[in-house]
Amino acid sequence: MSRYVSILAGGSGTRLWPLSRSRRPKQLLALVGDRSLIQATVDRALPLVPAERILVITEASHAEDVSAQLPMLPPENIVVEPARRGTAAAVGLGAAMIAYRDPDATMASLHSDAAILDDEAFRRCLNAAFAVAEAGGWLVTLGIEPSSPHTGMGYIELGDPIGSFEGLVANRAVRFVEKPDSSTAQRFVQEGYVWNPGIFIWKVNFLRGQYARLLPEIDRPLRQIAEAFGTQREQETLQSIYPQIPVQTIDYGIMERADCIATIRSAFQWSDVGNWAEILALAPHDANGNVVRGDHTQLDTHQTLVYGTEKPVFTVGLHDIVIVDLPDALLVCSRDHAEQVKQLVEELQHDPRRASLL
Repeated sequence: MSRYVSILAGGSGTRLWPLSRSRRPKQLLALVGDRSLIQATVDRALPLVPAERILVITEASHAEDVSAQLPMLPPENIVVEPARRGTAAAVGLGAAMIAYRDPDATMASLHSDAAILDDEAFRRCLNAAFAVAEAGGWLVTLGIEPSSPHTGMGYIELGDPIGSFEGLVANRAVRFVEKPDSSTAQRFVQEGYVWNPGIFIWKVNFLRGQYARLLPEIDRPLRQIAEAFGTQREQETLQSIYPQIPVQTIDYGIMERADCIATIRSAFQWSDVGNWAEILALAPHDANGNVVRGDHTQLDTHQTLVYGTEKPVFTVGLHDIVIVDLPDALLVCSRDHAEQVKQLVEELQHDPRRASLL
């Protein structure tokens, strides 16, 4: 019985514009430490799973950069989606490829663009989740203890314990709730709900059985693709069939509808690095609480992020501000409005003059 890790690396990270762009999204950037988010994700998994059993599911525009950043992975483990069809298709493709190699394998699905600040605690939780999945009959997710009543997160309501695995308790997941309003999020935190970080673990063939039951319209084309694995038709079949798969998320398509979900309550610090305010909270900072990349001179500047690539940046009397100064774009916003950068990018998408900035 072998363990695999499949890493999803197809997102665009528009809330971290102008640094994160469609051709070089946030998972390829070193935002919190010296390693890019995707490199840190692989580094975190390697003590548990060897490089030959780590797959990355990405898209053509990112594939070359992903390969360059992850030379420790075999080239065939960088799997290129012919088109974006949502996380249900991407996770299912990874599961089909792993099942082809080892039908008895257990697989963890991770995102490439999250930050985790305690690698050992993460591996301890992931190891316990593998044990739950290998016990049979469960789709497993890690559940992060909330650090705040965040309205941008998905939440999981925990039910009765199902047992202890590797020293950690697993609970049945009662329901998933996406992005509640402020008062509901506060109530969820008080009642012991956990965040859903999208870290899933399962036996590959048990998962494929859930696809057949809950997502037959995605399961059928994935099985057609799998039938061509190892033949001369493999790439041709993938290229022709995969773009026809309906767009769906793994959260809605499987996790919110299945009745066999278990959750490992996890205490490590996790962030989806969703906007510049998150980086300001996570990244190493100076004595004034400033996060600086580049040449910065300040007077009375506190809790401010400065990312400058070419010229020196000077600030006076700033508090809770984000400044990202690139050769072709300058972003200045308040920390409290960092989430709205995504809306700014959506506006730019309708302006043909700004196409080169996306």
